Amino acid sequence: MHRSPVGEKARQPLSSASTADPRAAAVRRYEGGQLVWRVQCGDLISRERCLTVFVDDDEVVLVGPPGETARLTAGQLGQLRAALNEAAKLAER
Repeated sequence: MHRSPVGEKARQPLSSASTADPRAAAVRRYEGGQLVWRVQCGDLISRERCLTVFVDDDEVVLVGPPGETARLTAGQLGQLRAALNEAAKLAER
């Protein structure tokens, strides 16, 4: 079953302490009332792509570039790690 990152119910943002890392704040936004993280990456031939992270009920959903491989720099990996950690905390609520 495919679910859209646009949810029907708005999620509350985590406390400001969890957004102290500016890399995490730069990739986090609300889209249609749903909190999503978009982490920039590249593919195997260096085209710009992104990984999307969102929470659906109690599950964290990671959406990669369609039919692609995501290649991440150390900084992009840090952004993905921060997004996944924050999403995991939301999913546990």
